[in-house]
Amino acid sequence: MTADTGFANESNMEYLYNSYINAIIPDNAFRSRDKRFNEQKKRYGKRYQDKATTNASKLFRAEEFNYQPIKQTCVCPMGKEMWLKVKSKDGQGNDKIFFEGNITDCRACTQRYRCMRNPASADSASGHGRQVSFIINKNKKKRTFTDWMKERIDSSEGRQIYSHRMSVVEPVLGHIGTNKT
Repeated sequence: MTADTGFANESNMEYLYNSYINAIIPDNAFRSRDKRFNEQKKRYGKRYQDKATTNASKLFRAEEFNYQPIKQTCVCPMGKEMWLKVKSKDGQGNDKIFFEGNITDCRACTQRYRCMRNPASADSASGHGRQVSFIINKNKKKRTFTDWMKERIDSSEGRQIYSHRMSVVEPVLGHIGTNKT
């Protein structure tokens, strides 16, 4: 079985491993480990780059938020308290805590264009305020299921299997995107 990088996370890899499913699913950085792709970004650039992506480096960073781990509270750089959205594990098995700004606070904020990747989302009733996350407990460097899959995709056999998927599936998706009306 093969799948694209959107399915690469620790829980999926654990399921595949424990279910003895022979799968190849690359992580987001698999091409950066393959020297054959070293020149790709220089040659072709980044596809689908938009203003939100290019402005991301100018946004407030997580370090600029006042996170209190003991109280489990977070205050944005403009002094507004954020609400605790969820605690969960990330793709590397780290425990994380996620906060979100109140939509009404973000909507009225003078700094939302410097704070949010998509400031217009605060204008919609179904939108969101600024979201920020922090690692609570960093996963000690034990071997993860993602590491197991990295070894599989980085092997010559894994690359060969995944390249077959690329030649079978990706053209179909390209044709659908080009020819749909």
